[in-house]
Amino acid sequence: MTLEERKQKLSELREELMHEMGISAMGGAPPSPGKIRSLKRQIARILTVMNEEGAQ
Repeated sequence: MTLEERKQKLSELREELMHEMGISAMGGAPPSPGKIRSLKRQIARILTVMNEEGAQ
């Protein structure tokens, strides 16, 4: 992925995470219980790759 693609994907994942956390905070059950955890991990992976490339 290029840097721009990663930034776009990161933005989409963060938006989706906020949506899922909002549903959870209002007392609703998320459709997939592990979705929030999965989104957080995907965000962390992208940030790790971006940080590693920035350090080189």
